[in-house]
Amino acid sequence: MVAAALVGGITAAGTTYLLDDSGSSSASSNSGTNQGVVINNPDKVTEVTAAAAKASPSVVTIEVSGNGSSGSGSGIVLDKSGNILTNTHVVTLGGEVADPKITVQMNDGTVHSAKVVGTDPMSDLAVINIEADGLVPATMGSSSKLNVGDTAVAIGAPLGLSGTVTDGIISTVNRTISIASSAVPDDSSSSESQDDNQFNFQFPGQEEQQQQQQSSGSIYVNVIQTDAAINHGNSGGALVNSSGEIIGVNVAIASSGSGTTSGDEGGSIGVGFAIPIDYAKRVAQELIDNGSATHGLLGATVTAQASDTSGGRTLRPSRLVLR
Repeated sequence: MVAAALVGGITAAGTTYLLDDSGSSSASSNSGTNQGVVINNPDKVTEVTAAAAKASPSVVTIEVSGNGSSGSGSGIVLDKSGNILTNTHVVTLGGEVADPKITVQMNDGTVHSAKVVGTDPMSDLAVINIEADGLVPATMGSSSKLNVGDTAVAIGAPLGLSGTVTDGIISTVNRTISIASSAVPDDSSSSESQDDNQFNFQFPGQEEQQQQQQSSGSIYVNVIQTDAAINHGNSGGALVNSSGEIIGVNVAIASSGSGTTSGDEGGSIGVGFAIPIDYAKRVAQELIDNGSATHGLLGATVTAQASDTSGGRTLRPSRLVLR
C-alpha cells in the first residue's frame, strides 16, 4: 500500500477552492482561452511536444457549481457523440453536489453546457455529455503495456490553467491507494468504511467536506504512479505516452503534509496517480450504456472464535470467510 510509504496523505488532484470572508467557496479564475499547443521551432520538436500536440485537442476544462460552491477539473473527449470522461469527485465537487451545473471549455476556447451521463464512486470515474460539432476523440493507448521509466505526459487544467502540459516518467505500475469516497450525498453506500488512519482525498479549505467524505468511507483504487507534475485541477485529465495515446486518467496526488492540506502544501511533489485507461475504458462504456458500472469482488476475512476446551487442550480456531 502506498499509505505505508507516504508521510502525508493522498490529495485529490481535482477542484481548486478559494474561501471568501463569508466562508463560501469559488473556483480560481481561468487565465483565458487556449488555442492548442504552439510549435515555434519545428526543427527541435521533442516527443513530449508531439505527444501534447496530438492529445491536447481531446482534453477539456470542466467548471462545476452547485450548493453555493464551485470548482474546476479536466476531462477527456471519448467520442464524437460528446461523451467526456472525468472523475466523480470533479462533477460532484468531492461528493458535495448531487445536481451540479457543468460547463465544458474546449481546447479551442468554445464553451458548452454539459449533463451527467453517469458516475461511479467506486472507481472515481464519471462520464458527462455535451452537444457540439467538430469534437476530436482521444486516441486510446494500453496501460497494460507500460514499463517503469516510460515517458508520461500529463495534460489538464491545474488551478484552472487550461491546456497545461507537464512531463515525467512512469514511476510504478499496479500501485494501490486508499482514497476517500466521492459519492454524491444521496448515494454514500457505494463505499466501505475504513480505518481513520487511511489516506483520504483532501480539498484545500474544505475541512467540513473532508469530514463528510471520510464518514462515507474509503475505496481502494489501482493506479499508475508518475512524477509528471499533477496539481489541483488536473483531475480527470489525460496521462499520455510518447505517442500521444491516453494511458491513464489523472486522479490524485500525494501531499507531504498531514491532516488537512493547506493551499501552500497541497501541490505536486512528484508523486501523482492516474487510473489505468484499460480499466477506465470499461467503466466509461458501462456508464454510457447503462448509467452505472459493475464491479466484481472476491475477498477473504479471518475472524477469531471463542476459546474452547477439548481433551485438556485450549483451542482458538479462526474462521475463513469468502465473500
